[in-house]
Order: sequence, then structure tokens, then C-alpha cells
Amino acid sequence: MLKFLSKVRVEYNALDPRKAACVEILAQCNARKAKESNPSCQVELQRRTDDSPPRIAVTYVNGVEEIIDAAGVPAQAIRQRIFDRGQLLETEQMFREAGEPWPVLIPEEEIHQSFPGTKPKKAEEQKL
Repeated sequence: MLKFLSKVRVEYNALDPRKAACVEILAQCNARKAKESNPSCQVELQRRTDDSPPRIAVTYVNGVEEIIDAAGVPAQAIRQRIFDRGQLLETEQMFREAGEPWPVLIPEEEIHQSFPGTKPKKAEEQKL
């Protein structure tokens, strides 16, 4: 998860019962395996004393910052969101390095073409 990020800032009130996702994400970010995947990623904890909802601010390697309201969202959903966005960044970088334009534009006629599909291997074996 951290390999796509340059900074993670977790903010929550220690007495807030909605902090579970923040605590879980913080634990995942501080895990040895996560730290090894990107040692330059900064992980910060800000304990709050007000009633504002817990939140996680992530800065991706391309500089884009995203603030996630962690009050009613499970930690797994937040982790998946970060991972999906990171995969998109990785794909974009791959296309740019190959000299291809980004975003990829698919011609309208190709979108509406039918797809022949593939047969599962077991179905082919049963015919024989």
C-alpha cells in the first residue's frame, strides 16, 4: 500500500469510537513489510481533541493529496481505495514511459464491437 504514497497523515480523537479504521490503517502503515516497501513514505499521527470526524490524508507519489473521511468506512475499503488509485498511477506511468498518450482513448466503434468470448477449458474437454 505504501509504495504508491509519499505521505500518510492520520488524524483522530483518541476518545472517538469512530477511530477504528484510522487505528487499523496506522498499524498497517507502521508494519515492517509496509515500511520496507517504501522507506521514504512519511507516516504521521495527529491526535485531535475536537469532535471532528477521524480522517486520513494520503499524498500519492505524483503529489496528489486525497483526504478520506474514516468515520464510517472500514479500513479494508480505505486500503483498497489507496491500492486502486496507486494501480492507476502505475499504469499511467507505464504508458507515459512507453511514449503512449494518457488517458487512453478508445474509438467509439471499438467500444461497441462484440467480443467472441472464450470457452472454459473443462467445457472443451467434455466435448472430446
